[in-house]
Amino acid sequence: MKTLDHNGMSLLDADVLARIHRLELVARGVVEGFVSGRHRSPYRGFSVEFAEHREYTPGDDIRDLDWRVYGKTDRYFVKQYMEETNLRCTLLLDASGSMRYTGEAAAQYRGRRLSKFEYARLMAANLAHLLIYQQDAVGLVTLDRRIRRYWPASSRSGYLKTILDEMAATEPADETALAPVFHEIAERIRRRGLVIVFSDLFDDAAAILGALHHFRFRKHEIIVFHIMAEEELTFPFDRWTLFRDMENSERRLELDPQAIRATYLDHVRAFLREIEKGCGRMKIDYVPVSTKRPFDDALVSYLAHRRFLVK
Repeated sequence: MKTLDHNGMSLLDADVLARIHRLELVARGVVEGFVSGRHRSPYRGFSVEFAEHREYTPGDDIRDLDWRVYGKTDRYFVKQYMEETNLRCTLLLDASGSMRYTGEAAAQYRGRRLSKFEYARLMAANLAHLLIYQQDAVGLVTLDRRIRRYWPASSRSGYLKTILDEMAATEPADETALAPVFHEIAERIRRRGLVIVFSDLFDDAAAILGALHHFRFRKHEIIVFHIMAEEELTFPFDRWTLFRDMENSERRLELDPQAIRATYLDHVRAFLREIEKGCGRMKIDYVPVSTKRPFDDALVSYLAHRRFLVK
């Protein structure tokens, strides 16, 4: 596979982009956008008129600051308009410690096996390129038990590289607390759009579903790429093994895998069923992915399937 560039751009692959650019990522529901023809909008006609102010958040373009409002309030506000792009999409990239895991069955890419995080990052990066290619806006949130970085959705020239550089600089660490972070993000994304989650979802299933419901309550469409290693799904270990908590290196446990395999698999299957059924009830696209499968195959397969459903 051919690399396009270095740094964040090295997350892109020319062969992968050639495959996914034959497809589209189309919104199923109503989105707040401007360019007509691809996504449905709640607004009639074309407009780039001023819509409202909102408080400045890190990552906003300083060119949108309203200095008159600052002069009156001594607070930073940005101007928002109706709307520059078809679709505003926010990518949520789980960078918690559990995403560091790389199984022996993981697909190889550029000569080495991918961790769950590397797999998720490659999917997110190539999807970001597709969205910009479609003239849509894309944003990024990296998170673990807190929001690490928040880049609001934009389609400005050069913004793709900013997003990709952020992904490339991010390394998984710390513990997981997805549900409260999802609630916080749902409040921060002001306009309805598309939210795409890349995570192993290692948290309480009911709490995760409650947080995803918050996005749905805010009228967002959601895609969940549930990324797990093949070993987490099949538990193939057959001898006494020292297991280490990826989110807390001091937690270690030596045990006989054969003694717990049945119970472990029962819990995993119950967890997956609960997440899948909950997403189904909320009309959320739930996409289970094993890192055993090449990331580009998983991505192209989903986009082709979604394209068929949206028609």
